[in-house]
Amino acid sequence: MLGLVKKIFGDANEREIKRYLRTVEKINGMEPEMQALSDIQLGGKTEEFMKRYNAGESLDDILPEAFAVVREVSRRTLGKRHYDVQLIGGMVLHEGKVAEMRTGEGKTLVGTLPTYLNALTGKGVHVVTVNEYLAQRDSAEMSQIYKYLGLRVGTNLNGMTHAEKQAAYACDVTYGTNNEFGFDYLRDNMVLYKEQIVQKPLHFALIDEVDSILIDEARTPLIISGQAAKSTDLYYAADRFVKRLVAEEDYTVDIKVKSAALTEAGVAKAERAFGIDNLYDHTNVLINHHLTQALKANAIMRLDVDYVVQDGGVVIVDEFTGRLMAGRRYSDGLHQAIEAKEGLEVQNESMTLATITLQNYFRMYQKLAGMTGTAKTEEEEFKKIYGLEVIVVPTNRPTIREDKPDVVYKTVASKYRMVVEEIVERHKKGQPVLVGTTSIENSELLSTMLKKRGVPHKVLNAKYHAEEAEIVADAGQKGAVTIATNMAGRGTDIVLGEGVKELGGLHIIGTERHESRRIDNQLRGRAGRQGDPGSTQFYLSMQDELMRRFGADNVMGMMEKLGFEEDQPIESKLITRSVESAQKRVEGNNFDIRKVVLQYDDVMNQQRTILYKQRHEVLYSENIRDIVFGMIDSVIERIVHAHCPKEEVPEDWDLAAIVEYGNGTFLREGQVTPEQLEGKEPEDIIQYLKDVVHKTYEEREANLPPEFIREFEKVIVLRAVDSKWMDHIDAMDQLRQGIHLRAYGGTDPLREYQFEGFAMFEEMIASIQEEVAKYAMKAQVEANQKRQEVVKGQAAVSGKEEAVKRPAKAENQIGRNDPCPCGSGKKFKQCHGAQEA
Repeated sequence: MLGLVKKIFGDANEREIKRYLRTVEKINGMEPEMQALSDIQLGGKTEEFMKRYNAGESLDDILPEAFAVVREVSRRTLGKRHYDVQLIGGMVLHEGKVAEMRTGEGKTLVGTLPTYLNALTGKGVHVVTVNEYLAQRDSAEMSQIYKYLGLRVGTNLNGMTHAEKQAAYACDVTYGTNNEFGFDYLRDNMVLYKEQIVQKPLHFALIDEVDSILIDEARTPLIISGQAAKSTDLYYAADRFVKRLVAEEDYTVDIKVKSAALTEAGVAKAERAFGIDNLYDHTNVLINHHLTQALKANAIMRLDVDYVVQDGGVVIVDEFTGRLMAGRRYSDGLHQAIEAKEGLEVQNESMTLATITLQNYFRMYQKLAGMTGTAKTEEEEFKKIYGLEVIVVPTNRPTIREDKPDVVYKTVASKYRMVVEEIVERHKKGQPVLVGTTSIENSELLSTMLKKRGVPHKVLNAKYHAEEAEIVADAGQKGAVTIATNMAGRGTDIVLGEGVKELGGLHIIGTERHESRRIDNQLRGRAGRQGDPGSTQFYLSMQDELMRRFGADNVMGMMEKLGFEEDQPIESKLITRSVESAQKRVEGNNFDIRKVVLQYDDVMNQQRTILYKQRHEVLYSENIRDIVFGMIDSVIERIVHAHCPKEEVPEDWDLAAIVEYGNGTFLREGQVTPEQLEGKEPEDIIQYLKDVVHKTYEEREANLPPEFIREFEKVIVLRAVDSKWMDHIDAMDQLRQGIHLRAYGGTDPLREYQFEGFAMFEEMIASIQEEVAKYAMKAQVEANQKRQEVVKGQAAVSGKEEAVKRPAKAENQIGRNDPCPCGSGKKFKQCHGAQEA
């Protein structure tokens, strides 16, 4: 049926390739013209293209000539002329798609075409690699093309100074790793002055090894943490102080909006108790914050109503259902204040300042494209998560590599013995062999066995990228034996040595099937580059993890019945097909897991986007007076609506509570009385309070130089936003960890997370507004104010707790008491098994 559909409509991939070929003919037609240009004329093309683009011509219009220019410059500088299929790859990438190109087809060179074309916009292009060695290598080599054409090239590395990073991002083309680009985005959204920002708006990212970055590392969050300025001792001190206060005299409570505020008498007591002059001075923010939360914990939060104490911790009670909300924590330090109130150990507050997943970071680019040797098996994920189509680009020369069927042995020990025999035989002939393993332990096990047989070899395991690249590059030399974990040396070509083609090219041995077909295909793809000969074969055992998970017992039983010897293999396409179907099931399962992770992260991402946009506005505005007024106005509206609800008659409105709250937040004591609010509609009360507050603020402004008050506004807003956001990240993380328990109550955890996360975000925004209102109206404005980070000593880490990257640790697939396959004569547990214990 599928064949018939293809006959009628043609294969979609084929149709795209035919479309690209028409443009390739145009580019080829321009080649003589480009070759006739002098170096100066060719280099001057960039300025001409930029003028045309700025005059309204599209990049698509400029593409054929721009690609022809890059091809000619590459020939002159690197001695490499782009093949026709490389031009096709460049067009796929320019259109914001994933180009699947076989190993050895020159992906790094392909990347120069769309990079140059998109750099003509002046908006910057980020070329993303999996490690810093590749970023430096590719930047150094390919910059010859860009510099010839008048473009600036930068490399963004970990550990660079602020000035170096700004210089790298100011370039037309910036090379770097996925992690470093992501961390710089987070850091930029924590800076205190706009001049400290390093990244430009995210325009076009071209990702090399796109499957590794967007799929294998997709669940690994990037986290910036720091030394929290809050001390647990202060929670206890604030709690002791608050317990001595007298209700109504020292503080007032507003149950409706769950707030408590110190009166003027309470403020005076606090200043005496903590030895400070002014509680609302910006240097005393921390004490003020702790007192507010201690007051709330003692005066508003009720044991066995709002929370319970269980197993030495505070567990929140849902106010609507009465259910215990395991894993959820109050934000903004309130949870810690309740712990102090109940005499429990105060848990350290989160020190996570900012976090984002690579999925959500890369989805922010206006245009995203990527290239890899293996993408088709993950096509659905690229399409659904990133909106990226996958196009398989034809090879420059036909592939003649021979992929042999898998051979299966009964035990791991017999499998490794046979792998070693195969290596020894091929090494005798001088044929190079590359062995792929799924773990470092297995690499070392094979290395020990080969040493015993006197076979010289090299081992690499994705630890030292520069040395790896050299070892992998030499893996095609005559007689070379290389053992590598699956991830090691990606991005490096294996070129065959002299006389190797006649011996059959590079032979690849896989010692185990990975749960992803893509990783197996990457290993296979290292042989048979550019039409070279080569061969591949996987050696499996019935004790391998993947085989055990999917019906190995049946095959094992069949082998027993048929009287198979331990070293006698089954070589069957049927087994190969059943392994591949098992892999498809695992891949589908992993995709579902990543999809769910993203759905949860999307909740946080929406909030992050809103907050960062507002923060950006604060940094870039010369005058944020209107933003501050907007926040104060929101606080006034909220408090009035809480105490003057439409469903109640005016006689029942609590005007005294509005005044009390106002006195603690945005009014001076006695400035407004409940009598002045009587007889007014809620909207009139709101307007009356706004007028009073705005007039008071304007009086403060009149007595100060404008630059003092403008800087003061930024100081209080940035501090409130950053400290509340940090606490919110912690609260959302706690909610996320416990939310799956809701499934037992018959509710959808994701919907609950979305609903509660939204409510928590609104609470955080209200909390920011309240803090800004309080400090804007009550703090003293000083001449030499400095914007301050909410934490010290930041560190950027890749959050490994959710990582899915392999290889990790080998499974104990060999029986503990079996003889070790290395041939030492010892039991496995006393030999290589001891290294795994």
